[in-house]
Amino acid sequence: MLKSYMEQYSFMENPACDGTPSAEGILSGPEVVFTADFASTRQWVAGRSWAYPNGGPVNPGDNKLDHLTADPAYSRSGTFRASLRKDGRWDTGLLTTEGSEEGFTVSAGDVLDARVRLPYEAGAWPAIWTWRDGDQEIDVFEYHPDNPDLLELTNHVRGGSLYYRDAAIGPGAWVDLRVEFGSRSVIWWVNGSRVFADRRGVGRAWHAYLIVNLSVCAGRYHPPPAPHVKEMSYEVQHLVVRRPAALMEALPDESEAMADRDGP
Repeated sequence: MLKSYMEQYSFMENPACDGTPSAEGILSGPEVVFTADFASTRQWVAGRSWAYPNGGPVNPGDNKLDHLTADPAYSRSGTFRASLRKDGRWDTGLLTTEGSEEGFTVSAGDVLDARVRLPYEAGAWPAIWTWRDGDQEIDVFEYHPDNPDLLELTNHVRGGSLYYRDAAIGPGAWVDLRVEFGSRSVIWWVNGSRVFADRRGVGRAWHAYLIVNLSVCAGRYHPPPAPHVKEMSYEVQHLVVRRPAALMEALPDESEAMADRDGP
């Protein structure tokens, strides 16, 4: 999200199935560890993120017209909105688990499922992604309606990327997404089909906060909104994170080991 993808990666387009095991095949008794309740102030912080300079509210260096707002009407219903301001920026909805009371982070091995309805308007830039300490970014998806049949799927941690095209993707379409944050390979599914395994992964110790938001493009890489457009939105119907049983057992052991190293 922080730089032009064309500057960072040579993107692949719809590679063939590479034989990487599916999430269903490698998970053993996955347990739901997070079910998004966007209205919950315990789970989510609205209108502020350290992925933006100084926590926001603006980020022009990333070619965004955003002016983050904590107004619940812009995010807390699961419909993420943007509306034009008098100064030419856009009030935009963003939620993050960073800084929340629960402070949930996804970990290596977790599997995230989400269902989203894509926006119609050119200039809209919806995304679900991760962030921690200036990095640790995995893009579950990004979308730009000027490329109507394309989703951007990116591992910024170790540099794997795909432009995924499909006729089922388009403005206003409902899309089911799944990402397995594998230590050796991050794997994406779209509408029930595995579409990309990056064979890079995130490493065993990786963990990061979740971000769900709608940005607005400033025009450098994708067109800005048309002059007559004053509002835009996209919807996240649900977002769930599951964790394999083996990982659930390992995490307490690792915590105890760290406590032993730290001493009394």
